[in-house]
Amino acid sequence: MTALLRYHSALLVRSQRWLPPFLLYAVFLGVGVQGGQPLLDSLGYAAAFLLPVAAWLVRICVSNEPPAARTVVAAAVGPARAHLACVLVALSAAAAFGMAATALVTFVSDPVGSDHQRRVPVLEAAGAGLLAVLTCALLGAAVGALTAWPVLRSPGRAVPALLLAALLALVVSGSPANAAVSGLVDGSRTATVHLPLWPTAAAALLGAAAIAAACALTSRRSP
Repeated sequence: MTALLRYHSALLVRSQRWLPPFLLYAVFLGVGVQGGQPLLDSLGYAAAFLLPVAAWLVRICVSNEPPAARTVVAAAVGPARAHLACVLVALSAAAAFGMAATALVTFVSDPVGSDHQRRVPVLEAAGAGLLAVLTCALLGAAVGALTAWPVLRSPGRAVPALLLAALLALVVSGSPANAAVSGLVDGSRTATVHLPLWPTAAAALLGAAAIAAACALTSRRSP
């Protein structure tokens, strides 16, 4: 698996297809996060913006390999393992974007509540932000896995489905991403840090189930 991860990571880096989602995320952060804003609010924005970016990265990684090379790799290690490596590389890239954003947001934001008076513990807030980022990255990977090949083949269906699913994952009550982001924003009102442990665990379970389902389909459907 290590060799597969290195192979797909090299493909992603050399293709430079990671640049559009990275730049989109940077634009989101530039618009939604400003220096001196309350820390927890800004961390919530950074986490929420990451979900569609993670889904986009999964779509890029699963379609980044030439068909002939994909056939060879699938024959060597099995289609499920090959597909899993693609998704894991995308998830790792999204998590890296999110961790860098969390560090930047923590540095430029003001460690206070939304009233700009009560202080917020910086390290605890950064930890909550990292968990929220991980939650959104996992749920974004699940969305990407279920709206890309082999689940959906036609881009005309896959892209709108990805956008709709990413939106619903953020706004629907009960969604792990919604719970994690809302916990940060609500905590900002009271200057209280709530670690989103349960949302992160739920996102991990949902992500694992979605990725496993997509991997299981790869052996039944040809590219």
